[in-house]
Amino acid sequence: MWVTRRCGVATYISGMRPQDILLPAAAGLCCKPGGFHIDPVRPVERAVITHGHSDHARAGHGAVLATQETLDMMRLRYGENFAGSTQAIRYGEEIRLGDVSVKFHPAGHVLGSAQIAVTCKDTCIVASGDYKDAPDPTCAPFELVPCDVFITEATFGLPVFRHGDASDEVKKLLASVALFPERAHLVGAYSLGKAQRVIALLRQAGYDAPIYLHGAMETITGYYQSRGIDLGDLMSVKGVKKAALAGTITLAPPSATSDLWTRRFPDPVTAFASGWMRVRARARQRGIELPLVISDHADWDGLTATIAATGAGEIWVTHGQEDALVHWCRSKGLKAQPLDLVGYGDEEESETPLTDEAEA
Repeated sequence: MWVTRRCGVATYISGMRPQDILLPAAAGLCCKPGGFHIDPVRPVERAVITHGHSDHARAGHGAVLATQETLDMMRLRYGENFAGSTQAIRYGEEIRLGDVSVKFHPAGHVLGSAQIAVTCKDTCIVASGDYKDAPDPTCAPFELVPCDVFITEATFGLPVFRHGDASDEVKKLLASVALFPERAHLVGAYSLGKAQRVIALLRQAGYDAPIYLHGAMETITGYYQSRGIDLGDLMSVKGVKKAALAGTITLAPPSATSDLWTRRFPDPVTAFASGWMRVRARARQRGIELPLVISDHADWDGLTATIAATGAGEIWVTHGQEDALVHWCRSKGLKAQPLDLVGYGDEEESETPLTDEAEA
């Protein structure tokens, strides 16, 4: 069991450096004193998982520790036997693993996402995973955790990335729906987190018509509803006549909005909800008619404000625009370094939707 089993690694010695507690390794971020890896990219004996996105939560580990929601997401995606054993941990709950204590805190990224605070003697390192400090009605809000070392993502770690208010982007979508009542609106959005947030934002904006879902969205969206997230009236787009979809909104995986599947919709307006839509050239390259700057990652201001607020004297930067954020940290007198971890990417770029045949 996670709580009782010790890893056989040498006991923590007072005066140990932070990198003796957590260290980048081939499999991912390794905690030798605790005998586990955080978000490992290959199967390991014991894995501590921050959230359910596929670039962080992989199958095949001996034992997995995560929030109940993350474990459930992994079961939905990989089947019941995705790991040898599992243990759920609540936000704020602290357990002992080997010579370290571990506590989970909300990351504000998606349902069940967590920052992992690893404490050894008097040193606290927070591995934040993916996080955002913006409001999101579909998950617990980001919790600031004071620490000595803060490990931050840098997906949008450039000053050009300032996401703005997501509700303003949803107003743009609704304005387009009102302007083109004869057309269908297809919104590309990642199936875990982004799609549900867009739906919830539409409901907050007063849109109460049915929202249609691509088949790849249905299972995880249904899980969100089972956890008490109110998303209103949702319908499968499968089997709906083309004419009936005029004036409607459908959520689909990003890649589905550019394939043959779209032919079932009347003169579709293609939208994409992503922080990358701040880069207009990327929107044009993808043929996106209606770019929506809605991200589940912190933007430049969110990253820098969070780093400063943690009080950490040392910052480790991973997966994203590492150099710019490291430079900013050093300019503020903080010790900072890139971790150069491999295997993590933007989820919405890598999602593979159901085929058109599976949706027919």
